[in-house]
Amino acid sequence: MTTTTIDSPTRPGDTAAAGPLSGLRVLELGHFVAAPFCTRLLGDLGADVIKVEPPGAGDPVRQWGARHQGHSAWWSVHGRNKRCITLDLKKPRAKELALRLAAQSDALVENFRPGQLDKLGLSEAALREARPDLVIARVSGYGQDGPQRDRAAFGVIGEAVGGLRHLTNHPPGNTDLPPVRVGISIGDSVAGLYAAFGVMAALWRRDAAGRGDQRGRTLDVALTESIFSLLEGALPEYGALGTVRQPAGGAIATAAPSNAYRSRDGVWVLIAANSDPLFRRLADLMGRPELAGDPRYQGNQARVANRDTLDAHINAWTAQHEAAELERMLEAADVPATRAYTVADCAADAQFRHRGMVREVEDAQLGRMLHPGIVPQVPDDPGAIRWAGPSVGAHNEEVFSGLLNLSADEITALRQEGVC
Repeated sequence: MTTTTIDSPTRPGDTAAAGPLSGLRVLELGHFVAAPFCTRLLGDLGADVIKVEPPGAGDPVRQWGARHQGHSAWWSVHGRNKRCITLDLKKPRAKELALRLAAQSDALVENFRPGQLDKLGLSEAALREARPDLVIARVSGYGQDGPQRDRAAFGVIGEAVGGLRHLTNHPPGNTDLPPVRVGISIGDSVAGLYAAFGVMAALWRRDAAGRGDQRGRTLDVALTESIFSLLEGALPEYGALGTVRQPAGGAIATAAPSNAYRSRDGVWVLIAANSDPLFRRLADLMGRPELAGDPRYQGNQARVANRDTLDAHINAWTAQHEAAELERMLEAADVPATRAYTVADCAADAQFRHRGMVREVEDAQLGRMLHPGIVPQVPDDPGAIRWAGPSVGAHNEEVFSGLLNLSADEITALRQEGVC
């Protein structure tokens, strides 16, 4: 694999933590969420990610979310650990430079609409000519082939076609409001996760010692399929029984009790007592031990069939106690439970803080920022947040001169010509 050295600050305590992907170089031709999320995960674990953006405003996601000091706070995380360069890929000179970068990369991740890179002269054949063993990860709405491959799609479309949006709602008949969005761009993020997993699988196949298979591989990740793959038993249940899984609100359709219950101070508390021993402990804690012996609630299937009456009993109990008290009692009884966290709760959580999942990071544009930590955790080689999301074109000179051996005059000419 290609090796690179980056002289950049790391989080205090992480200065020696290169990460398990140190030495891997990834070229990102991505925008919005899915491909950049994939490369952020790889960068967190040490990969050298070179992100190509159009000159000027850069990636449109830089304009998304709440603003802090005139900049997107989200970008601080979304663009972290990436070397950001600019290239107008519609210009022949930019295409040439992109191919030279591909030649020095182990993997390329993109999420243009199918066929778009071909029109820019960056077809798979051109990329393979630049580097035959390049791993290419393509993320799109519907995939690279099939009757719907050319349809426009964002994450929300993937969530709808993949069956998730139908399920994120209250039970039928409870409301006429539209199905509720999960609250984040989960379709894009799940596709990005699959792309990252696929990149590593393809690199393993290419580079594993003794396999003798040095071919590059192309990955085809569809937003729709990424979500569809998460639907648990919904498809086999439909195929075998003809049943269409319906929204269940805050409950789990196949287990009870497992729902959100309102406390006396108006906080939603999640209680998951959906096994027989857990339910007995919950019934005792509620002062209602007879519920565990009631035939309507003996065994999970019986509890699911009588969920509404069972939830009414639990709601009547939780309404008598404040959330903090409920959490203390349920923890003491060893019943899985918690209030529904806001992001403020997450930021203050002692477990998240202890494990480095809430970190203070110095952003060159925004000052001290809170960032989520790195997942997965690799204790012996944990990676690092080496820098926050940089400005547009922040690494042009570094990459063009350091990797492509362009002179200062050549870089100036590229800028004057609008190439970068």
